[in-house]
Amino acid sequence: MREFDNNRRNFLKSTGKGVGIALGATIASSLPFNYASAEEANQSSKSNKLQYPFTLGVASGDPLPDGVVLWTRLAPDPLNGGGMDNHPVPVQWEVALDATFHNVVTRGNELSKPQLGHSVHIEVEGLEPSTWYYYRFKAHDHISPTGKTKTAPAYNSTVDHLNFAFVSCQNWPVGFYTAYQHLAKDNLDLVVHLGDYIYEGSHSSKVRPTDYSAPEIYTIDDYRNRYALYKLDSDLQAAHANFPWIVTFDDHEVDNNYAGDIPQDPPKQSKKDFLARRSVAYQAYYEHMPIRRTSLPNGSDMQLYRRLSFGNLVEFHVLDTRQYRDDQANGDGWKVPTPESEDPNRTLLGEQQERWLLDGLAASQTKWKVLAQQVFFAHRDGDFDPGEEYVSMDAWDGYPAARQRIVDFLAEKDIKNTVVITGDVHTSWANEIKVDFHDSNSETVAVEFVGTSITSNGDGSDVNNNTAQYLKENPHIKFFNNYRGYVRCKLTQNTWQTDYQVIPYVTRPGAPISTRASFVVEDGKPVLKQLTATPL
Repeated sequence: MREFDNNRRNFLKSTGKGVGIALGATIASSLPFNYASAEEANQSSKSNKLQYPFTLGVASGDPLPDGVVLWTRLAPDPLNGGGMDNHPVPVQWEVALDATFHNVVTRGNELSKPQLGHSVHIEVEGLEPSTWYYYRFKAHDHISPTGKTKTAPAYNSTVDHLNFAFVSCQNWPVGFYTAYQHLAKDNLDLVVHLGDYIYEGSHSSKVRPTDYSAPEIYTIDDYRNRYALYKLDSDLQAAHANFPWIVTFDDHEVDNNYAGDIPQDPPKQSKKDFLARRSVAYQAYYEHMPIRRTSLPNGSDMQLYRRLSFGNLVEFHVLDTRQYRDDQANGDGWKVPTPESEDPNRTLLGEQQERWLLDGLAASQTKWKVLAQQVFFAHRDGDFDPGEEYVSMDAWDGYPAARQRIVDFLAEKDIKNTVVITGDVHTSWANEIKVDFHDSNSETVAVEFVGTSITSNGDGSDVNNNTAQYLKENPHIKFFNNYRGYVRCKLTQNTWQTDYQVIPYVTRPGAPISTRASFVVEDGKPVLKQLTATPL
């Protein structure tokens, strides 16, 4: 037990800068005084009974061997600020080994805090490693949907296999979340969300059967309503309820292509106004995600990068590629590289996070090391004329020296089995990571799997006009696909298999899902081997 406690403390210390890190009849009838006081205030201030508050579902996340974060938010009127009064409400919770809650293992009480949108984050402890649990909440007489979650394996234990999926970019107005409908039924231990959980711009939809419309969001109520709109989707709720999630944000949780504390549209917002916007955006993100108190924002700062390990099989280095980066060079679009973009002092992660990442990679004892991050890591030349380059300044190509420091570190330290998982670009790619991307014979030190979007960009296609040229101009890129969907990964001690799960349309419900392609990476060999390629 002492070794386990020490390992847990070491996890909390390793998660980044500044880190110290539905109810049955047997539920306890008596509450501590502060809860009883809150209940009394609640009853006296409301003439009507609380309406059903669990409209946004339930979720769990950041699993450890002895526990997990449980989340819900009380929101009886979800699209109008939540509809709760400005006082705390007692919320009871319990965790069981069975869906009928006959075998409850732990329970407790928490207050939904109005200053955090009446969200609830329960950091459950004392659970058994590598075990499925069921959980639910109760507020007044209302019982939440039941969620299912799984703890991580014990630290340093031998783990034979793990299945997870990663997703990103779920722009609500442009399509249905059919990919989540399929994901919720998949055989998974975990889901990783790589950003763009919401989109901040004006919303109206000719696709969704609703008359909802809203302008671009700026205030805390705006952001809360936007998250509520997305979380009302039943397929997204099912995906959250069936698995624990690991989450990180990208740009649209705040503002498109923002870099650090710099707004992308200065005429629209001053730096001061942007930081105020970033502050409420980070708060709303915390309020709606199953993440730990160590990520509670401090003004416009939020500690999000962290590590989670699953026995000796895999460790996730969850990155934040937005909050600490230098501004994009020469604008945030596709540009010809410039001396500014190639400045060796430029950073995408910030100095402290970059050092944290490199130290963590060097110290990792797991078979697979995962960089769970947001923007395209491999070099991607979009100019198909020989000798010319045209790259995305918002991706790692706009920060090549920062990428090179990581790649060189992997080579120099001979760090094996590094896998980058990426979102952002709304398309699927499979890449080999070279020490020198301009030399096809250069050493390969890692692989990258880029996942498509849940809906962003709408209905897709198998290929597009540039597919053949991309693959020709970038020989380290082995696969491209333009359909929507999610990416499933199956890990063992000997192999990593990635399946690109795609759907042919999102502008109407009911799309079937299929495996468009599968790749295998063998232990110690950072080479992509394609197993299948099945066009729709």
